[in-house]
Amino acid sequence: MLGEGPVWDHRSHEVIWVDIDGMRVHRYRPAAGAVDTLQLNQKIGAVVPRASGGFVAAMEHGFHILGGASGEAAAIADPEAHLPGNRFNDGKCDTAGRFWAGTMKMNETGASGSLYCLEPDGTLRTVLNGSVKISNGIGWSPDNRTMYYIDTPTKQVVAYSYDAATGVIAEPRTVVTMAPGEGSPDGMAVDAAGNLWVALWGGWQVGCWNPTTGEKLATIPVPVERTSSCAFGGEQLDELYITTASVGMREEDWAKQPHAGGLFRIKLPVQGLRANFYGG
Repeated sequence: MLGEGPVWDHRSHEVIWVDIDGMRVHRYRPAAGAVDTLQLNQKIGAVVPRASGGFVAAMEHGFHILGGASGEAAAIADPEAHLPGNRFNDGKCDTAGRFWAGTMKMNETGASGSLYCLEPDGTLRTVLNGSVKISNGIGWSPDNRTMYYIDTPTKQVVAYSYDAATGVIAEPRTVVTMAPGEGSPDGMAVDAAGNLWVALWGGWQVGCWNPTTGEKLATIPVPVERTSSCAFGGEQLDELYITTASVGMREEDWAKQPHAGGLFRIKLPVQGLRANFYGG
């Protein structure tokens, strides 16, 4: 229904992603051609592997540890229990094992979302407070000195100076602005050269930008209008996994995009960065 947040686990050689509205976590093992699905009882915006095993998830009702085949969830923190109309959306881990994830209004009106950072010791820190509309893609430069962040309705990618030792961000600046009619920026991946690969919701594509110049370098056409996120995977990290969505589609739309909601993979002449895992 609403595929999001793919991440490649280099230990298990599988790609993990979520279906937000379907309340599911999917795990695809290319070598076996097998998919395992974990059914949950609330919407899930993002899930990442833990260094110690299992997963940590940003869900409708806060952060949880997931473990076991039955999907038992142990709550860590729910910073927006007082905002029942909000839910968590996309999230990702930095090299220090912190889990960054943000929120949004479920009806997508107004700016009441925030960006949070879950430290490996379980401490939760608010980074951007109440000013976010639809918190989405997050990534870091290869030298770990810059963090990139997307608030979808702005149609921009913002870069922050990033202190890897403390996890503090500063000095926001816009590095990419989407052209009219190109779609809205959603999930994002960073390659080994530092370029940004951005899924464009409503744009039928994933685009690649140079964040230094703002120049668009490449376009990957996707046969689904609602392209939601992407992540590098495969043994050489040169395969881009792309999630899509079927939410909001009318009956006549299915003839044009019968694979809406599917997971796609494309081999690229570039390599991505290895995913980071939660350190707690």
